[in-house]
Amino acid sequence: MRRNRRVKIVATLGPASSAPETIERIFFAGADVFRINMSHSSREAARSLAGIVREVGAKHRHPIGILCDLQGPKLRVGDVHGGRVFLNEGAIFRFDRNPDLGTADRVFLPHSAIFEAAEPGHRLLIDDGKIRMRVLERRPDAVVAEVVTGGALASRKGLSLPDTLLAIGPLTEKDRTDLDWGLDIGADWIALSYVQRADDIIEAKRLIDGRSAVMVKIEKPSAIEDIDGIISAGDGFMVARGDLGVEMPIERVPGLQKQITRKARSAGKPIIVATQMLESMTSSPMPTRAEVSDVATAVFDGADAVMLSAESAIGQFPVEAIQMMDRIAIEVESDPSYDTLVHATQLVPQPTGADAIAAAAHAIAGTVNVAAILCYTATGSTALRVARERPNLPVIGLTPVVRTAQRLALVWGLQAVLTSDPEDLSDMVRKACRIAFDEGFVRPGDSVVITCGVPLGSPGTTNMIRLAFVDELGLPDGHSPDALPVDGKVPARRPGKLSIPGR
Repeated sequence: MRRNRRVKIVATLGPASSAPETIERIFFAGADVFRINMSHSSREAARSLAGIVREVGAKHRHPIGILCDLQGPKLRVGDVHGGRVFLNEGAIFRFDRNPDLGTADRVFLPHSAIFEAAEPGHRLLIDDGKIRMRVLERRPDAVVAEVVTGGALASRKGLSLPDTLLAIGPLTEKDRTDLDWGLDIGADWIALSYVQRADDIIEAKRLIDGRSAVMVKIEKPSAIEDIDGIISAGDGFMVARGDLGVEMPIERVPGLQKQITRKARSAGKPIIVATQMLESMTSSPMPTRAEVSDVATAVFDGADAVMLSAESAIGQFPVEAIQMMDRIAIEVESDPSYDTLVHATQLVPQPTGADAIAAAAHAIAGTVNVAAILCYTATGSTALRVARERPNLPVIGLTPVVRTAQRLALVWGLQAVLTSDPEDLSDMVRKACRIAFDEGFVRPGDSVVITCGVPLGSPGTTNMIRLAFVDELGLPDGHSPDALPVDGKVPARRPGKLSIPGR
């Protein structure tokens, strides 16, 4: 089953999309990866959802990715008297270590790192920035602040400190337990929330130990300051525009989205654009024009994936939201200006053999006008390097590793197909051509570019590129058709070969 677009769609699962039949409908509507948000899912529910996704993938013989999103160190104030108090602009307010109920003058703050790091002049944002304060004084047992923007302070509301680098890692005790759970259910990607620095990613990777890829959510100003280190350390990235727009001036978010997308693409690592993409479809069957333009911008920028959150998790129209995202992406990718815009940024190949092979495959494809690029890959790295070039034709990742195929479901333009390792170079070419033919990527007479590593079956050894031409049986031109049985029977050669002589 192939998609008619190159950008991928991530759908968040939740109460509106937890039934097996709904998940299957969302898959058919266009979802390539399903996100399980551990901020709102119990571990038992996460296991059930992952099982359903795997059943759908097996039923339709299509690799589907699972993204397990960890909650991260969510900062919250304590409870307040009566559940809610009003803070006036200009008032002096205190955050302290006293667990008593809060008032209009003070509230309990159960995070010791804040008392050690907050400095005068730093901003304090409560309830997604609805209440804004500025630190006046830091004491050993309290932080004193002035209310800049007043409002109603409710119990347990979230707190952000965009100017403060906190001495806390990205994984709480809950996250560590959820991480083990996510790895146990076979999540292909683990998303880290509130990453501040590259060292946070290194710590998480040490715990994951290669059992899953690490998706870094960019949502903190400190992450922007260390963005090059973070891009180097992570496996994939998510522009989490909701929290990023709270902690930074919201008018900066579009520019940051483009910058992060370019950096991730340059590194050859998947990038997701997320949050409020079709937010109005949470309660409406149609999006706003601005939302359609927002999705289109991410597609024109060459993002690997666009993501739906509340729209598919708790919305009234989860399937329709995916269908709308799919239609927008297909329309954008067929626009005459798409190819020019997606290649507006020139990517310089890194000095590695895999990058050289990927760049060569792209150049050959443009010169010979091939129908598809096929990459034999065990770890997915070769296919990632080819997809980095954003070729204007299908990229097929051929892998014997199920987890690799599922992980690649997130990558721009990549269609992952499970197949056994070839026996020799001749078998490699036959397999690649026949798979491309059977999956509908090529027709008789088309040519394909194939990349692989020699010796065959050895991860990390991509060092060969091959140009092949396909005959009317889906075999490489010049190969005997009885070399590849079909459904247990040897096909008879039919007259009228359509392979092009002299090519």
